[in-house]
Amino acid sequence: MDLNQNHHRWQAAKYLLAYFVPLLPLIGLYLKGYWSFLTPVLLFGLLPALELIMPGTTSNMDDSTSKKALASRWYDVLLYLNLPILYTILAYYLYTVAYIPLAGYELVGLTLSVGIICGALGINVGHELGHRKNKYERLIAQGLLLGSLYMHFYIEHNRGHHRHVATPKDPATARAGETVYQFWPRSIWGGWRSAWRLEAHRLQQKGISPFSLHNLMLRFQLLQTALIVGLGVTLGWAAALAMVIVGLVGAIMLETVNYLEHYGLLRKELSPGRYEPVKPHHSWNSNHTLGRIMLYELTRHSDHHYRASRKYQVLRHHEESLELPTGYPGMMLLSLLPPIWFKVMENRLSLQTQM
Repeated sequence: MDLNQNHHRWQAAKYLLAYFVPLLPLIGLYLKGYWSFLTPVLLFGLLPALELIMPGTTSNMDDSTSKKALASRWYDVLLYLNLPILYTILAYYLYTVAYIPLAGYELVGLTLSVGIICGALGINVGHELGHRKNKYERLIAQGLLLGSLYMHFYIEHNRGHHRHVATPKDPATARAGETVYQFWPRSIWGGWRSAWRLEAHRLQQKGISPFSLHNLMLRFQLLQTALIVGLGVTLGWAAALAMVIVGLVGAIMLETVNYLEHYGLLRKELSPGRYEPVKPHHSWNSNHTLGRIMLYELTRHSDHHYRASRKYQVLRHHEESLELPTGYPGMMLLSLLPPIWFKVMENRLSLQTQM
């Protein structure tokens, strides 16, 4: 019993390591200089190197441990705390841009660092909480996405991407042979446009005009615009522009993850416009332990799409999942080099066609 209890405590405590990620830009903002690049250097330098040499694990929780994990509020609180953490980092960054003289390279490093956090904390944790049924958790998700200027993701991901994933209808599913540079504008624009359509359709079914404040997309755009204008008026337009840029960096982070999560995967079309159910082999998976912890199990993406309501702490490995050769940070870097990316992924794609 004691051994089981200690194991459960470790399972819960390990996610404290995720707070290492937001600590990095705070160090950069405080020390400045070359420390401004601490976040990208460690997350896209050291972490990929460690994941190349550290094995992942395909083990899953047993039923008893899973029940305990689902009953524990610890896992939820860890997510909620990302909201004040994100806004603390953003406030510190915007104050620094507005009032502290910075060298050009410092501004670049800090902007990249905070943009990475907008993706890793804002959009990623917003993604997890956006799937929850509790209203307050969904509000926290929207708050996190507001801090990343990517609120339409709340609509498109839940109602569009999960329905159309691994089909030509999904803008967030990368086509085989498509470079990440082609994918970014297609997915960003396609997702934003899809969110408008989905919200208009929802309101029309209720007999409500889409040209009203009942339209979530309209409210989201107004909130984001108000945030930018408010920053411009209070801190200056340089800070407002900086906010837009870090939001864009966060969006590129997300869309690069989208690119590798479903690259080249397609569900079988059973009849015109009707596809087979989503299965574990319709998403690329990574069991590398460090990435799993740092991103709250986002890298166990196969199970997330197989059971979208399953909370991050109990996501499972499936034997039929398609596995990436390394963790997300390393694969994101690899995607920026299309010839090498295509060569690495070609053989793995051939396995999917056999399923």
